Order: sequence, then C-alpha cells, then structure tokens
Amino acid sequence: MHTPFKTSFLRTAMLTLLAAAPLFSACKKDNEDPTPDEDNEQITTVTYTLTPVGGGTPVVVSYRDLDGDGGTAPTIGTLSLAANTTYVGALRLLDETKNPVVVTSDEVKEESDEHLLFFEPTPANLMTVTRTDKDKNNLELGLETRLVTTAAATGTLKITLRHQPGAKNGTFAPGTTDVEVVFPTTVR
Repeated sequence: MHTPFKTSFLRTAMLTLLAAAPLFSACKKDNEDPTPDEDNEQITTVTYTLTPVGGGTPVVVSYRDLDGDGGTAPTIGTLSLAANTTYVGALRLLDETKNPVVVTSDEVKEESDEHLLFFEPTPANLMTVTRTDKDKNNLELGLETRLVTTAAATGTLKITLRHQPGAKNGTFAPGTTDVEVVFPTTVR
C-alpha cells in the first residue's frame, strides 16, 4: 500500500526521469561512426621538381586543372628523365581557385599525420621513388622524395595524395583521395 508521501515521491521521481531522458540522449557522443573526416584538400596544381644528385638542371613537370572535374581538360606535362640517375624530388600542391593562391602542400605538411603520398611507376621497374620526409609519428609523408631511374624506357608515374585523418598507418587503404595525377614518363 502506498502512502501519500510514497505516491508523491514516486510521481515526482518518474516525472524527473521522463524530463531528463532527452537530455541524456542529447549528450550522448556519436561513436558509432568512426569514419575519418573527409574534408579533402582542394588541389588545382601539382608540380614535381626533380634535381639530379651531383648537379644538373632540375626537371619540372606539372599538372593543372583550374576548373576541376569536367569543363576544360587539365594540362599535364611529360616527365623526361635521364637513365640510371638519382634525383631529389620536391612536390608542390596549389589551390589556384583562391585569391591569394593557397599553397596546399604547406597545409599537407602541417597536417602530415593525416596525409600520405603514393608514387606508382608503370612499368614497376621504370624507377623507384622513396619518400624521404616523415610526420610527427615517424610515418612517411612524400612531399620530399628520392627518385632513381633505371635503363631507358617509357611509361607513367602516378602520384596520389591520400587524406587519412585519424587512420594513417602507412598504407593506401584508409581515407580518401585528395588528388591523383598520371604523368607520361620517358627515361632516356
């Protein structure tokens, strides 16, 4: 049997719990979606500068697409390298849709623990590209490289920037692609 005090107390307690229920659910963090932030960098221009070790004229190749997918076709240079030569490489990324132009490679360097560059020559024995810069977790980045050519051949060099916030582990799989460029390549 309920006394008036118990009935009043139970009624008040139930009303308090019902009123507080939305607050508990509103404060719940959404940990059910661990997908990394996909706020990719905008990149209109990719320039890869390769300087021969021991001296010589740097080789510069660029990709430029000011209006993005669709519209006007991008301009893509051809990479021409000397056979059996070692180069020091530097990659520069720009967003030329902004005024002033944004040097996206500076942002990538600042957020190096969220980015990773991949270099894929075809055929695979055309050259080797080694990333020489690292992020704060000692994982490679790829804005700075060492490229070594083999014998004379032709092919391509695909450069891909992966955006991997909270997921970077040194592999291609996590994250999304910020930019991907395929340069026709000749080694003479």
